[in-house]
Amino acid sequence: MRSGVRQWVTLLCCILIAPMLSASEVHVAVAANFAGPMEQLARMFERSTGHRVIVSLGSTGALQAQIRHGAPFDVFIAGDAAGPAAVLQAGLGVPATRFTYAHGRLVLWSRDAGRVDAAGTVLRRDDWQRLAVANPELAPYGKAAMETLDRLGLRVAVRSRLVQGENIAQTLQFVASGNAQLGFVAMSQVMIDGRIGRGSAWVVPRQWHSPIMQDAVLLQRGRDNAAAIALLQYLRSESARGVMRGFGYEFPSEGS
Repeated sequence: MRSGVRQWVTLLCCILIAPMLSASEVHVAVAANFAGPMEQLARMFERSTGHRVIVSLGSTGALQAQIRHGAPFDVFIAGDAAGPAAVLQAGLGVPATRFTYAHGRLVLWSRDAGRVDAAGTVLRRDDWQRLAVANPELAPYGKAAMETLDRLGLRVAVRSRLVQGENIAQTLQFVASGNAQLGFVAMSQVMIDGRIGRGSAWVVPRQWHSPIMQDAVLLQRGRDNAAAIALLQYLRSESARGVMRGFGYEFPSEGS
């Protein structure tokens, strides 16, 4: 067994075997697309463990920059695989603790019922003024959106009508407020109890953009934090996956 893997197994054994003498606090940097599931998961985790979860939301790129500048986070729950990998490369994460907790799906969404068709051909029409996307330099879903426009051959055609959100949460707000008629957002933001809620949406074929593999990693600040280690283990549980499925996330072990 490699030393890094052995170290991670030892940490898990400690948290599973040793009784917790007192509850701990875990500060978590969470990608904006995961806000909905994280709210539910944090409540469930707190009830079952007694630990307290403090969440900071933002784009994956912005959170990564904050970690590099010393932000006091114990765990990084990102919207891609590159962010946690970069954190590890910089020596800010605990080796062998990074894993893919879910795969995300991109959707084209409108708050208006019937506006978005099942094939996304609305993008070729002229009956809308603004298309919202997240900053592709910071947000994985923004990068996936631009790759989708490239696949459709529409990047140049719609360029003058793009409005860019700092992160996927702001992108959704542009559409929900009516400031943009269409937007590429995370499925998790518009799915309720396993189905798309209000409005209309097109689920972008996953092969049209780079896989949105969402990774988590234990940060050096949290290496001895019982709550941080337990939270990462909890993300792998079937109860946590049940919550994530309800928001449209998929899992690598299930062939997504």
